[in-house]
Amino acid sequence: MSALLTTVATIAGLLCIFADPVNAKPGQSVQARDVTLPPIPGSPQIITNGAFTNATYGWESSPTGKIQNGLYCITVPSGSAPGNSSYLRTTYQFLETKNDVYTVNFTASSSVGFDIIVQTPDPPLDPNLNTTVPLTTTPHPFSVTFSPANQAPNATLEFDLGGAPAEAQVCIGDVSMKRIDRSGYVQFVGPALKVNQLGYLPQGPKVATLVANNTKAVTWSLLSASDSIVASGNTTPKGMDAASGQVVSTIDFSNVTQDGDGYVLTAGNATSYPFTISSTVYDTLRQDSLLFFYQQRSGIAIDAALAGSQYARAAGHVQVPPNQGDVQVPCQAVHDSLIAYLEPWTCNYTLNVTQGWYDAGDQGKYVVNGGISAAQLLMEYERTQHIANATNVLVDGSLRIPERNNGVPDILDEARWEIEFLLKMQVPAGSPPQLFNGSMIDMSGLVHHKMHDNQWTPLPTDPSQDPKRRELHRPSTAAALNVAAVGAMAARSFATYDSAFSQQCLQAATTAYAAATKNPAILAPGTDWDLGGGAYSDDDVTDEFYWAAAELYLTTGQQQYLTDLTNNTYHTANVSTLFTIPDGFSWGSVAALAQLDLATIPSNISNHPAIVQSVLDAADMYLAVQRNATNGYGVFLNSYPWGSNSNNLNDIQVVATAFDLSGNITYRDAALQGVDYVLGRNALAFSYIRGYGTNYVQNVHSRLYAHELNDQVPQAPAGAMSGGANEDASDPPADDVLQGCKPQLCHVDDVNSYSTNEVAINWGSALAWVVGWAASQG
Repeated sequence: MSALLTTVATIAGLLCIFADPVNAKPGQSVQARDVTLPPIPGSPQIITNGAFTNATYGWESSPTGKIQNGLYCITVPSGSAPGNSSYLRTTYQFLETKNDVYTVNFTASSSVGFDIIVQTPDPPLDPNLNTTVPLTTTPHPFSVTFSPANQAPNATLEFDLGGAPAEAQVCIGDVSMKRIDRSGYVQFVGPALKVNQLGYLPQGPKVATLVANNTKAVTWSLLSASDSIVASGNTTPKGMDAASGQVVSTIDFSNVTQDGDGYVLTAGNATSYPFTISSTVYDTLRQDSLLFFYQQRSGIAIDAALAGSQYARAAGHVQVPPNQGDVQVPCQAVHDSLIAYLEPWTCNYTLNVTQGWYDAGDQGKYVVNGGISAAQLLMEYERTQHIANATNVLVDGSLRIPERNNGVPDILDEARWEIEFLLKMQVPAGSPPQLFNGSMIDMSGLVHHKMHDNQWTPLPTDPSQDPKRRELHRPSTAAALNVAAVGAMAARSFATYDSAFSQQCLQAATTAYAAATKNPAILAPGTDWDLGGGAYSDDDVTDEFYWAAAELYLTTGQQQYLTDLTNNTYHTANVSTLFTIPDGFSWGSVAALAQLDLATIPSNISNHPAIVQSVLDAADMYLAVQRNATNGYGVFLNSYPWGSNSNNLNDIQVVATAFDLSGNITYRDAALQGVDYVLGRNALAFSYIRGYGTNYVQNVHSRLYAHELNDQVPQAPAGAMSGGANEDASDPPADDVLQGCKPQLCHVDDVNSYSTNEVAINWGSALAWVVGWAASQG
């Protein structure tokens, strides 16, 4: 276990021994134990004069108290309500860093037993620490570990002493507050032999990477589970891998086709993690990658019989207290809009925007990210309808979701949960004009860009316990075009199974497209961030217009959409514009989605051969990246941005589609080799997919799965994938331990590393499409 994880585990253990877990809700109490606390690791000490050795310097109280036996004692009157009437607090302000980890220690007693409140308020934000502790007549030590939900530059530590049932003398001392000390962290890079820890297909490529100190070839052996040598050969030196700074060689054992579990590679003194060779190696992951979406659902109770007892939870955001909920969501409050848009935007209606998937580690719901996520599930389904080598196993009853056995393929049922939310985000017809850049605009038919809490909630937060105000954010052209594109796709896929829903989707799509055409430049600004959610800003929606027109044409065959897409600059753009490096496509760059579907879905478009060729040319562009002499890991990346794992997987979707269209085995083998990266053939020998491999991700950033902060909360389910290496990583753990890292090593498996270790639906959808494709190659 790394030093960082050891430190966190130590804190978590102390928390379990001395106090209830505290990502604290008001009214939640901490239980004292009559023991002596060992020192809590941490640096630096934030509290000044916590032992009151320098009289009352750094503290103020009401009423005024006095020091007795090293404790500060206050006579608290009876009947005073909790609040500011009786308190002990620091006189100075300090910084609390969002998503860092802090531990508060103190000793306290009261002549009358009652609960006090301990908090670190930063007005006007809610307190980051806000918990109750039960005082008794005997001094007890207390320890509270918490992770701030908000950046708080003006925090204080406050003991709220109101609420005593009778006059009481409260004594407090030995006050300490420290942030987690990560100075002893050592990054774990696993064995020198890096393999796909899940395994390989018998008829697919099998390549591993050896990290060596020199460029000389060495002998390798492939051993079976019984330690017999199955194959051997010499490594192929590659030299310096640019992304990791490692000197590497490769091992190709693709000629081995015999099924088996427990294979290992050896070379020199290195032994790989074990792996499997099997034609069904991806089958279970295909299921789990799709089940991730069920467990991200909003507005429905998660069934223990389907998801497992540890993942069962009440329906979130359905307006059952403490939720303000998603049933009647208002537009952003004016004071918030002034920050988001620099002008006072709001609306005069509320919307029922229940359903949908929680976007990522937070519990917001974003149309542009939901759009690409739902689209990739629909594309995974449509591939089985139009590609000859695609066996359809995504049938009704194939997934553990509530809608199974309803006559509809389960992958469509899951996508529908998100699509119904997307449709609900549409601005009602006949709505009064809304403010945009100083003018009142008719936004009817457009789509609200996103909805989320008006403030961040702490980690962990059960969705049913979220007390924050949920708000609709301003409509955008990009959001409308996402609904136009996905609505058109859904209309195609559901036509056979539910004609009424198919028509509803198409109506919403055509309405949204017309509204976007009328208002082509209502853009989501980068200033609309950090009020409980991310911005998802986009200053160019030409690609969204291309995608929406393409999907509407493929669904309707209507000339107006064909004219719009052929007139769009992306239709004749060069391949590097249509399919960018390193991400292929993303929520903010969707022209490639149009090309992939125009190439795959039958239509009467006249330049279909040229569209197919553009997909093949894009695949060739990615193959050049994979084959670059400085690339020792077979990945399709030449840089590592936030969410790099999904970038690699989206590139694989392009290359895999090129195989589907051409039958060229070169594309198939390249795509399969690209999958190895997220399953352990990387510089960290680390599987980014929970539950798959030997050394896999443990501590994803998520309010649902923050087990590292509270052991009553589960770890992420099998099939959840973290964002991956980020050469520009910035969050508390990354800032502490990843300074100067080589790009492929810029990852830390820490719950608070949102820039490297968060889960997200658009990363999950990329994984689902690619693993679904890979499973069909067995």
